[in-house]
Amino acid sequence: MNFTFSRKISAFKPSIFNELAAYKQNRMKAGFSLIDLSIGSPDLPPPAFIRDCLSSESLKLDSYRYTMTGIQEFYEAVTGYYRNNHGISIDDKKEIAMLMGSQDGLVHLPMMLADEEDYILVPDPGYTAYETGVAMSGATPFFMPLKQENGYLPDLDAIPEEVAEKAKLMILNFPGNPIPAIAGESFFSHAIEFAKKYNIFILHDFAYSELYFDGHKPVSFLSIPEAKEVGIEMNSLSKSFNMAGCRIGYAAGNAEIIQVLQQFKSNLDYGVFLPIQKAAILAMEQGEEFCKESRTVYQRRRDLLIDGLASVGWSVEKPEAGMFIWAKIPSGWKSIDFTYALIDHANLVVTPGSAFGPSGEGYVRMAMVANEEQISDIIDNLKNSDIFSLHNAVQR
Repeated sequence: MNFTFSRKISAFKPSIFNELAAYKQNRMKAGFSLIDLSIGSPDLPPPAFIRDCLSSESLKLDSYRYTMTGIQEFYEAVTGYYRNNHGISIDDKKEIAMLMGSQDGLVHLPMMLADEEDYILVPDPGYTAYETGVAMSGATPFFMPLKQENGYLPDLDAIPEEVAEKAKLMILNFPGNPIPAIAGESFFSHAIEFAKKYNIFILHDFAYSELYFDGHKPVSFLSIPEAKEVGIEMNSLSKSFNMAGCRIGYAAGNAEIIQVLQQFKSNLDYGVFLPIQKAAILAMEQGEEFCKESRTVYQRRRDLLIDGLASVGWSVEKPEAGMFIWAKIPSGWKSIDFTYALIDHANLVVTPGSAFGPSGEGYVRMAMVANEEQISDIIDNLKNSDIFSLHNAVQR
């Protein structure tokens, strides 16, 4: 048959992650042992008390019903988590919506706010789900470059007046993916002023809130005065508590948007599996010590990897937060070619910066999902490779 697909589906190109996975599988079939830092999926399990909760709750006969918008205890746990961790008061009845992981909200929220004639302001480089959400809404993305000289913060004053006046949504992400930068109170305050001036809604993606180093605790967008007037914050238990496969998160903030998000989701799904909600409650109520231990693990990995890269002549900035390293690649390469050269010459899989937007060219992203032994192997493989002596990009 000659199928005809919608015009909208043309916006969804094959994922670079799928392409890399296929190339990786072919190399492994050929006998090569690869270390994969391309996907930000935690390699460690949740703490034992979360696993025990999931196990015991899943044995209960009444755990398999629809949960719809979720149990009230979950909303109360989110309220308590924000109060204890950020000193923020959130109404558990009106200002929180449960999500099937934060990506559920990230890709669906733009459809609620923007139409084809509107702009959505997105960070560049930015998490690939942002572009997906923009495509689903039909709006036009306006890329806000994240430049090193500006602390990887978007220059809001550089946004053209005609774009700002037609913008409906601004997406921010600190600590960020792929760039693990942190924003302070002054930037968020300026963003709120900008949003109020142009009637723009703000979505802050806070998925890496618990992964920070050297005491540099990230600022919650909702802790800034008037934040709830213009926006919401989305968070996930995937990275903070190693619950990536559980698919649970939340949006918190502006009550009007939360209500519309709840209404929208009532047409999409029937809620998160009850044992996962129970485990998430425990995580938010009892997970503080685990988060401290997790930060220690990630900081040790960060230091070993950064120092190891320096030993082979690859100088990379040390991130203050997040689970990624944003590495500028040697001159003379394109990020996609350098990525495949790393696979072919060093048995290392990373993600090309160009996958995250136009400003990502010249960089690669590495997820800190390798243990210390694997990091040592990565450095040895790089030392034994000829990749840094090559001056021209290797074509696949």
